[in-house]
Amino acid sequence: MGGRRVGRISAAALIAAASLALPLSAEDQSPPIFRSEVNLVRLLVTVKDANGGLVTNLQREDFEIDDNGVKQSVAVFERQTERPLSVSILLDTSGSTGIDLKQEQDAVLHFASALLNEGNPNDTAALYTFNWEVTLLSSFTRRLTRLERELQGLHWDAGTSMYDAIYLASNDLEIRDGRHIIVLVTDGDDTTSAKDFHQALEAAQLAEVSVYPVVIVPITNDAGRNIGGEHALTTIAERTGGRIFLPTSSAGLDGAFRDLIRELRTQYLVGYYPHDVPPSSNRFHTTQVKLARPGLRAITRSGYYGVTEPDQNGLKRK
Repeated sequence: MGGRRVGRISAAALIAAASLALPLSAEDQSPPIFRSEVNLVRLLVTVKDANGGLVTNLQREDFEIDDNGVKQSVAVFERQTERPLSVSILLDTSGSTGIDLKQEQDAVLHFASALLNEGNPNDTAALYTFNWEVTLLSSFTRRLTRLERELQGLHWDAGTSMYDAIYLASNDLEIRDGRHIIVLVTDGDDTTSAKDFHQALEAAQLAEVSVYPVVIVPITNDAGRNIGGEHALTTIAERTGGRIFLPTSSAGLDGAFRDLIRELRTQYLVGYYPHDVPPSSNRFHTTQVKLARPGLRAITRSGYYGVTEPDQNGLKRK
């Protein structure tokens, strides 16, 4: 899309622009196509010490990678990678978030400003909202004024299609170069999605997306909170190499976005070419990053979808 205004696209519509279809309906999209081969596997890795502090001074030899339990050789290593970020911001505008919408808008704008005014000059952001439908307000851009204008016109509506939003944004991210990030601002509930948890997670894993949920927690005790939704988002974050934030105040929300920017600026990129890896019955390869230094923790995605195996007739099985 470049920097061109696309407009609003509902989850029930299919709008063409410049001869390109822009489907934002999770119901209408075909099942994801699994890659028939995998060459270089790239893992974005955040490393933290025992106190949760970021560790930024590791070398290639500090990293060890297992693929389905088989040790691999690190072929690519970048410390504090500057590969461009494509960040899809998904903002919950359902009725349950209406009271917090203004502070969410302000925090998202501050985050977008930090993202686009610092770091790689090729970093971009896209803006979606979701309630009973998913709406693309701005395709990927570096124009902060464009995002600010779209944020100012928001209003809430019924329903929460959170899994649809993850699924659709992941599909849009898959074709982009560099690092793929989803920042999901929500209260953690899902009520109207056509896609479910597993389909949203699979779409993110196929697109090599790291998901960072920022869950607004107006109620600090468990009674009255959607704990199930928070647990689901925690799992999605863990399996995609992201992190969940649970701010309970406006200051906490701003702090969550500051921490998120800091983590994105200090990621390692570690890559390898899989070898001697046993086939996986469900096509998903489990990866594990180990660190030579004790007391450190590596945060990265849990794996990737690899080669499909031929059946007895030589055809690829999905």
